[in-house]
Amino acid sequence: MAEPIFPATWEIPTDYTFRKYRVGLKGSDFKVFDAYGNLLYLIQCRSFSMSPRRVVTLLDAADSPLITAAHLDEGWQGFKGYSWEPNDLLFTVQKLAYSTFKTELEVLVSSENLRNEKQKFILKGSPFQRSCTIYMGDSIVAQANPLYKLKKFIYSRNKFRLTLYPGNDHPLALAMLVTFFGGN
Repeated sequence: MAEPIFPATWEIPTDYTFRKYRVGLKGSDFKVFDAYGNLLYLIQCRSFSMSPRRVVTLLDAADSPLITAAHLDEGWQGFKGYSWEPNDLLFTVQKLAYSTFKTELEVLVSSENLRNEKQKFILKGSPFQRSCTIYMGDSIVAQANPLYKLKKFIYSRNKFRLTLYPGNDHPLALAMLVTFFGGN
């Protein structure tokens, strides 16, 4: 019997659109939509008035927490759900290079939450320009870019697109991207 011409599952990249919404004085939210305009994720970004710390929570469309990332003294740390327990630690983020136009971060995924050894991701780009590429080894995991429109010279930093390549953890990539942009 011949192999099917069209495979049952397609291994194609997934596009997400981020839109930023201002919420009060202490934070802002992002809504994440698929290519068809369906709301898939919510990202709540909060900062505290007496502290430089920021907290970012990735929620699914039903408002269930998936990942909470907090900017602590030693950098960003991501946890399962709303937890802050050390045994629920998913990843830690370290700065390798930082400037206004170029930033490079290293994300180490906790080995307790994986079946294999520790995974390491490198995020490179410009938070100001809303551009970022996520690498794992030599392969590209995801790319974020501003939403450009033809014949428009000024673009909004409140909207951008993330293209996520097949075989990667979508919520983890979204959480890493938000920590790259500093919760802003």
